Amino acid sequence: MRKRKELFADAAKSGIAVRLGEGAIIDDGVVLGYLPSSNGVCTGELVIGPNARVRCGSVLYRGTSIGRNLDTGHNVLIRERNIIGDNFRIWANSTVDYGCTIGSNVKIHVNVYIAQFTIIEDGVFIGPGVILTNDIHPGCPDSLECMRGPVIKKGAQIGANSCVLPRVTIGEYSIIGAGSVVTRDIPARSVAYGNPARAMGEIGEIVCTTGRRQKPYSHLIGGAESENTLR
Repeated sequence: MRKRKELFADAAKSGIAVRLGEGAIIDDGVVLGYLPSSNGVCTGELVIGPNARVRCGSVLYRGTSIGRNLDTGHNVLIRERNIIGDNFRIWANSTVDYGCTIGSNVKIHVNVYIAQFTIIEDGVFIGPGVILTNDIHPGCPDSLECMRGPVIKKGAQIGANSCVLPRVTIGEYSIIGAGSVVTRDIPARSVAYGNPARAMGEIGEIVCTTGRRQKPYSHLIGGAESENTLR
């Protein structure tokens, strides 16, 4: 593992613009401040807040700002022009493409692709193998001008191997079932699944099957039993 002083020395020699907070642990084989190829123009510093943990094989581009307590798996790619909050966890082989806005306390699991111009609010969980897309008409001459990723609202959770289409909004605290294809907006606090995904109920209707508590999401809707386990 490389020490913070060594990383700054390398950055100075190569002209790479990296601002790294205190307490960072950076593995060998990590690239910080990779220069974007678009028009050969530098897009500013890579800024990473305190107490980052970046594992080997990861590449983080210039022009992105990340808050405190970043934690990556191996072979993570985070491109330029992203604004990312605190406590961001992103696991192995996942990609955040350019121009995204990601809040605090977001967890992205393995093998996930976050398309350009996606918005992810605080407290979102994105399961393994999820794909977020951004191009409604691939191949169209105006494709770039129309490109926009999904909006994933606060506290939403997206199940493994789901695909979310461009310009879709997933409402606050909604749950998307595994393997779903989300083609339309999903209301807040909904349980949605299928292809195409449809809202089939509300999170307050889900009953815990392990017996630890009656309703696992009652704390999100103000239920009196939010912290009560079954006796």
